[in-house]
Amino acid sequence: MSAAVELGKIETRIPARMDRLPWSRFHWRVFIGLGTVWILDGLEVTIVGSVAARLTEPGSGIQITPGQIGIAAAFYVAGACLGALLFGQLTDRFGRKKLFIITLGVYVAATVATAFAFAPWYFFIARFFTGAGIGGEYAAINSAIDELMPARVRGRVDLVINGTYWLGAAMGAALAILFLNTAIFPLDLGWRLAFGMGALLGFVILLVRRHVPESPRWLFIHGRQDEAERIVDGIEEEVRQSTGQQLEETRSTITVRQRRTIPFRTIARTAFKVYPKRAMLGLALFIGQAFIYNGITFNLGTLFSGFYGVASGFVPVFVIAYAIGNFLGPVTLGRLFDTVGRKPMIATSYLGSALLTLPLLWVFLTGFGGQWTFLGFVVATFFLASAGASAAYLTVSEIFPMETRALAIAFFYAVGTGVGGIIGPLLFGQLIDTGQRGLVAIGFAVSASVMAVGGLAELVFGVRAERSSLEDIAKPLTAEEAESEEGEGAEAEQRGKAERERRPEEERAEEPPEEQRAEERPEEERAEAQRAEERAEAAEADRRRRQITQRQQALEERERSGLRRWRPGPPSVVGSWGLGVDPARAAANEALEHEIDMIDRALQARGPIRREALADMVGARYWGPGMFSSALRVAVAEGRVRRLRGRVYAPGDGDGDGSGSGGTGDGGGGGRPPGSE
Repeated sequence: MSAAVELGKIETRIPARMDRLPWSRFHWRVFIGLGTVWILDGLEVTIVGSVAARLTEPGSGIQITPGQIGIAAAFYVAGACLGALLFGQLTDRFGRKKLFIITLGVYVAATVATAFAFAPWYFFIARFFTGAGIGGEYAAINSAIDELMPARVRGRVDLVINGTYWLGAAMGAALAILFLNTAIFPLDLGWRLAFGMGALLGFVILLVRRHVPESPRWLFIHGRQDEAERIVDGIEEEVRQSTGQQLEETRSTITVRQRRTIPFRTIARTAFKVYPKRAMLGLALFIGQAFIYNGITFNLGTLFSGFYGVASGFVPVFVIAYAIGNFLGPVTLGRLFDTVGRKPMIATSYLGSALLTLPLLWVFLTGFGGQWTFLGFVVATFFLASAGASAAYLTVSEIFPMETRALAIAFFYAVGTGVGGIIGPLLFGQLIDTGQRGLVAIGFAVSASVMAVGGLAELVFGVRAERSSLEDIAKPLTAEEAESEEGEGAEAEQRGKAERERRPEEERAEEPPEEQRAEERPEEERAEAQRAEERAEAAEADRRRRQITQRQQALEERERSGLRRWRPGPPSVVGSWGLGVDPARAAANEALEHEIDMIDRALQARGPIRREALADMVGARYWGPGMFSSALRVAVAEGRVRRLRGRVYAPGDGDGDGSGSGGTGDGGGGGRPPGSE
């Protein structure tokens, strides 16, 4: 089969159907079955950090130095990078479910092999393949989670799931406390059993994961529309039964050109030619979080034992406190990424953690307060850094088209982690080997600088993706193909019409009238024209719906964050997983959208015009007090109308997306406030 086999062009409502679902037992199953992978990664990394001091002791069964512990960490990260690239491409090609089963199997096998390590070289190889399994998991799991979760809660769910890495870290440290107790287990056996527990947990997760379905979004793109429909029908039925809610019908559709596979060159071109700023953002976020995390976490045990004299058997206690602080970061801040927004929260977490590294550096250099003060500053710094690191995975999963999602995650994880995750552990490992606090402090300073660069990149290139459908944030490549084909067909029809008009009058007179030509067209052509007209109407209805929904959400976000949150009456937000609906406000927004459309059409037909003349053209005196001013103000804020000078207005630049929020209001009780432009 060729690299890109074309199937059919289909119109589907699956993305809108998935995004409208209320939180249910199905989503909990996805959360548990897929989200637990980060527990495994945290378990792996922390076990190594916790048992590192034990591995370097005589009689451990493997002769390894602190510097070689850093090398083993680099092997793990290198395996994760290469595994992410390999399995990421396979995930986009063969499906999410097949790959998140295979990658978990690779992890389990390699972890069992690690438990039998007898020499540094064997330990390095086993860690490499363990990392390869985990790297593949990152690509397969993040893409599947984001495609199965409703848009309104995608941010907080993604952050909490990524934050469970630190539950695994705490578990790894607790296991280390148990298995490193030489009163219970021999010196050369306990650390091996700790790795074996990771393999056992992976096998249990594998059993749960079998019940998670394939992503319907991936299925309909790859020519398996019927299977996708059956899965979504089943999900909806389960949601109805578990929640007792009747699901609203959705008319929002997307048209795509199905393909079996997407060539790698197409994916690469999309990331770096179509979205170059987003590519720079992904690299900055991943390098920043990978450097500070891999550098410090992999060497945390040796930092406490080497510079604060903490016994190797007690090091896991510090690691547990460190892990709990990291877990609380995304769990407590996650909701804000859906309400306050991605851009301000990601920038705050990156820049905030970079600033907190400065007092941490001073405490380490001076030895002020001992190991507990040092631990307190570490926990505070990584409380913020953890939320930012989790958001890096969320960002690259959202901002690229669906066909490239898994490989985009894999690529930015591999490159970012390859730069930050390999250099960081090697740098810190070598600096720790010197035994000099001043040199180790350089590592902390470099980490802070790299995190700050990530925060600045978010401020410049960040994308406001909160509560938006994945297909609205980055249009699928196959949807762009379908739209371009429709556009080419319309252009051909226009060219034909213009050619006929340019013919001499006598030639045109010999032609049958348009009505007769229409009757002579084959039935298929008339049917296709009818379908095209229906698609255009559906697209227009979908555009209006998105415009209204985004405007409504922007208003509700301002109300929750501003003084209006304290006004009397019931809240507009129901529960913590979704939005309630205010019928009066929805009707007002529908009317507002109709009025903006009238203004838009008038300007398109007439061109630049004074405000008074525009009001006469649309019959604004019949709209009600202040309604024309309100509609005109919102149209300008959303880019659908341009204010040229004074009171002269012109058509917009054509790229207004409804995200402007500067002109909406509710006027009390769900209406719109009268106001001036």
